[in-house]
Amino acid sequence: MGFFSKLKKCEPVTKAGRICAPVNGTVKCLESVNDGMFSEKIMGDGIVVIPSDGNFYSPVTGILESVFPTGHAYGIRTEAGEEILIHIGLDTVELKGNGFQAHVKQGQKIHMGDPLATVDLEKVKASGYSTATMVIVTSGQAILSRARENMDIHAREPLMELA
Repeated sequence: MGFFSKLKKCEPVTKAGRICAPVNGTVKCLESVNDGMFSEKIMGDGIVVIPSDGNFYSPVTGILESVFPTGHAYGIRTEAGEEILIHIGLDTVELKGNGFQAHVKQGQKIHMGDPLATVDLEKVKASGYSTATMVIVTSGQAILSRARENMDIHAREPLMELA
């Protein structure tokens, strides 16, 4: 069996190249997202999680390079130099933070599994927005393996392994 069948949880300090799920939910392929910036991989390759709850966690250990004031997007640089974007929802910037509560600040050191944000998913959906959460490798590393599409995943479980 493959990498993901052997591991239940990421290690407390994520090893270089391993990205864990930021939220409980169902895995989808990036190409399925109804937004060309993501589906055409303009920002980088990655994967999507359709969240089943509103508790979001850091998928890696590193420094928060960017935390959008609206609480919908987080950029993390790992100690190995990988840059990871967690983007919660599609066009959710339009909500101007309504329904999003960030638990972190830009420049902060963060560990895999630390809380990033709490999101009222029902409020986001009621406002007409998708809650699809993109986990994108913006620094260009190749993805060696990833969780299977339509697989249910728990926050902190392995999502992707980078080259």
